[in-house]
Amino acid sequence: MKAKTAGASKTVMTDLVLPSETNPLNNLFGGELLARMDRAASIAARRHSRRIVVTASVNHVAFNRAIPLGSVVTVEAKVSRAFRTSMEVYIDVWIEDRESGERAKANEAIYTFVAVDETGRPVAIPEIVAETELEKERYKGALRRKQLSLVIAGKMKASEATELKALFV
Repeated sequence: MKAKTAGASKTVMTDLVLPSETNPLNNLFGGELLARMDRAASIAARRHSRRIVVTASVNHVAFNRAIPLGSVVTVEAKVSRAFRTSMEVYIDVWIEDRESGERAKANEAIYTFVAVDETGRPVAIPEIVAETELEKERYKGALRRKQLSLVIAGKMKASEATELKALFV
């Protein structure tokens, strides 16, 4: 199976925040943002694997900045690392200033997807080739994040988490 670049999976979705999508403070509902991130990440994972993909976990979400009614929101998703059947997708959320048009990072998230066949069984996927410095940083961190998740879930012994241990030695 031929490796693919992280950039080949890049997915960008831009939309407007409408009144029906906001909370009583007139900011985008967190759940609405999660759904937008899940859709963008799913497309990125599918672009990488060329398979049906299912969301395995939402590993990290940071709601760093409120997204007000009327904002232009851009969700960018890209596969940061591929494992045997699963892949980590890193998502950045940007908002545009209404007057200047300048973009500011509002939120970020990391999702994990698994590629499956038509019966729902996991299937092998291509490796990722990280090209930019940011892609390389996220690629390297993905293994630590995976090991941490496995240790927390009780699926890996802490003593076996070599990448995590290397941080403290």
